[in-house]
Amino acid sequence: MRAKTLLDRTVSGLLFTISGSVILSMGALLAELVIAGHASMVHFGFSFFLGHAWDPLRGAYGALPFLFGTAVSAIIGLVIATVLGLGTALLLTQYATLRIIRMIGFLVNLLAAVPSVVYGLWGIFIVVPWLRVTLEPALYRVFGDIPLFAGARDGVGMLAAGLVLGIMTLPTIAAVVRDVFGAVPNTLRDGALALGATNQEMIRMAVLPFARAGIFGAVMLGLVRALGETMAVLMVIGNQPSITGSLFAPAYTLSSAIASEFAEAASPLYLSALYELGFILLMLTILIYTLARLLVWRVRWRGGLPL
Repeated sequence: MRAKTLLDRTVSGLLFTISGSVILSMGALLAELVIAGHASMVHFGFSFFLGHAWDPLRGAYGALPFLFGTAVSAIIGLVIATVLGLGTALLLTQYATLRIIRMIGFLVNLLAAVPSVVYGLWGIFIVVPWLRVTLEPALYRVFGDIPLFAGARDGVGMLAAGLVLGIMTLPTIAAVVRDVFGAVPNTLRDGALALGATNQEMIRMAVLPFARAGIFGAVMLGLVRALGETMAVLMVIGNQPSITGSLFAPAYTLSSAIASEFAEAASPLYLSALYELGFILLMLTILIYTLARLLVWRVRWRGGLPL
């Protein structure tokens, strides 16, 4: 018994140590970003967030073009992934047979396992030519008077990045929404059907209202994935720190800017500005992920499932 107790205590202490190391690693990462980016934070202050210029030759650094490119490409990707992910989750939880569930579930999981650079190659050789030849000219002919669809139609830009991000984010949203739909109590479904509702009415009146917060949380988790994506976006977005009203225009994101320019940072202030971009990206990720998990946990708690 003494040996068993000693072993239990040893294993318990080891697990607590491992868990604590995760927290310490996150704290160390935040501290490193703050320390390395301190020079930029002090030099530019809050104007760093509102600065339009990014010119290392003149020592001018502003994060607004990167925030803009990150937001626009992520929103496009979220719209695509939310529609496809919600439809996939509804199919798997409400309509599909077991055979279809296994097949589609496998394919969705396979999308999550595809390396980022493969998505980037797909974007360069498939998405970009299709946008340049087919979609962007069609959008320009119909909506050319709107600044959103004006400008050069080269295929490379925020629209291409958004399409790639949409496919990359789809598995995350589909998996979480499927879990959220599974947390809806069967009593709600059975009650709606017993009152004479059709299957579509049951989903609209019972499932979707109950799962609304969880669906929003799933979208936020997808946003976290979209914000942190680097290589695939770097290959198709055009890498130009500018703010334009056209979805066809090239842009830059926070993550792609860090990956692209870190090796070229010659001056201490340049390097510090890149570290500050990393700090901004990490804080956005932490805040959005925390909100998303709280919303998903809320649905699971209301459904009586373990958190």
